Amino acid sequence: MDEKMVWGWITRLLSGFYTVQTDQGAVVCQLRGRLKKHRSAGDIIALGDHVRIQLQNDGTGSIEEIAPRQTALVRSAPTARGVYRQVLLANPDQAVFVFACAQPEPHLRMLDRFLIVSEQQGIPPLVVANKLDLATSDVIKKFETYPPLGYPVVFTSARTGQGIDELRERLVGKLSALAGPSGVGKSSLLNAVQPELGLAVREVSQATEKGRHTTVIRQLFPLEAGGYVADLPGMRMLSLWDIQPEELDGYFPELRGLVQDCLYNDCNHQNVPGCAVIEAVNRGTVSPERYESYLRLRFGEEG
Repeated sequence: MDEKMVWGWITRLLSGFYTVQTDQGAVVCQLRGRLKKHRSAGDIIALGDHVRIQLQNDGTGSIEEIAPRQTALVRSAPTARGVYRQVLLANPDQAVFVFACAQPEPHLRMLDRFLIVSEQQGIPPLVVANKLDLATSDVIKKFETYPPLGYPVVFTSARTGQGIDELRERLVGKLSALAGPSGVGKSSLLNAVQPELGLAVREVSQATEKGRHTTVIRQLFPLEAGGYVADLPGMRMLSLWDIQPEELDGYFPELRGLVQDCLYNDCNHQNVPGCAVIEAVNRGTVSPERYESYLRLRFGEEG
């Protein structure tokens, strides 16, 4: 193989320039022209992609090959030609959904939507309930409904330091996608995990927001103990773009095992006689809040 051909992975995107981390260091690259011709209904290259590059004499490089993705976090983006499959992060090991216990009040319907997407895209989720120092017992109880469903929850407080060690351990050695509503204390939380990490993430986010019409910066941030985090504000706009409404119950772990017991094969689990899901809600074995999330998502009321 040509000694100037090396493999690496994309750690930064900026206006058509890609920073590729290789064993020989970081190399700023551009995408080879012939690869651009293969644009389809989705991004052909994204943050986190593994790529093969040709090193140039001036220290830059050109991206010659893009390896197949193992996983990807995607969202739909409307275009004049239809729906475009935008890749927010390629090859993530986990998706970390950060919500606050208070100030702001946790928007658990948004969390449920995130969890459906992680189920559909095969990416293990981790729920972080921040601002534990402000939490009431009722809010803690709501978050505690998720671990029995297979969704781990880490309770944290950036102010007191509670849960920070556990969160740090769960991030080490992994490529983690971070998402959550504004005001949940994500920057303070990242600063607690690693000094100035949250500050670095915020600076890139603010630079993108100020130049959103001309500039898009996406970047992976390294952890001193190993691993990377990617702040993905675009995940707030995630939609269930390729999930049919009648398939939705299959993405709720507590519902999918009940569907076979419904009286009707096409049961939509709303005001239907003999519905096993409704019976489970009445028995208290299915959370009323999660059931309400299902209904709103199923019938197009995502608020």
